[in-house]
Amino acid sequence: MTTNITILKHPLIEHKLTILRNRATDNQLFRATLEELSYLLVYEITRDLPLRPVQIHTPLAPCTARQLAEDILLVPVLRAGLGMVGGILDLIPSAKVGHIGVYRDEASLRPVEYYFRLPPDAARMRTFVLDPMLATGGSLVHAVDLLKTKANNTHITVVAILAAPEGLDAFHAAHPDVTIYAAKLDDGLNDNGYILPGFGDCGDRLFGTL
Repeated sequence: MTTNITILKHPLIEHKLTILRNRATDNQLFRATLEELSYLLVYEITRDLPLRPVQIHTPLAPCTARQLAEDILLVPVLRAGLGMVGGILDLIPSAKVGHIGVYRDEASLRPVEYYFRLPPDAARMRTFVLDPMLATGGSLVHAVDLLKTKANNTHITVVAILAAPEGLDAFHAAHPDVTIYAAKLDDGLNDNGYILPGFGDCGDRLFGTL
């Protein structure tokens, strides 16, 4: 097992993950909970963001304060990654958002690219790639390949909800320099490449396309 993943532990993370796993959770609650859980994950992993001093005036006096020193870029892997964006933008409203469209061919389980759009200055931004389910790893590996080759971006962190050991091994083999943060490392994959116990197809549960 590779070690390029950090599992974030918190009672609220566990509680919200239980809601996502429950097959009785409807689309509306699933969407809201995924946003809330994404907020909690990114709150935890942004503790090391650099700050720079700025001079401001409070209502009473001038003072030296601190604000983020880097621009933040969120890159959801379409379509399921879209469900993570809203919660993170609530936390970092100044973040830019790019999009990478990659879907998994159900026959070969290989990634197929269909969309790529980033801000023109993406290469210099601290980038969080958002993919709720790290299953086989193919789509995520392809997305990070694109960020490195097309955008020359190497400031990359992956934010997932669930990960499978098989996907972690595949991702680490391709991108050992990229750290992954997740809420849970699950048992593995079934014969169709879905995470077990997982929470089903994230995109279908988000958008009601079951």
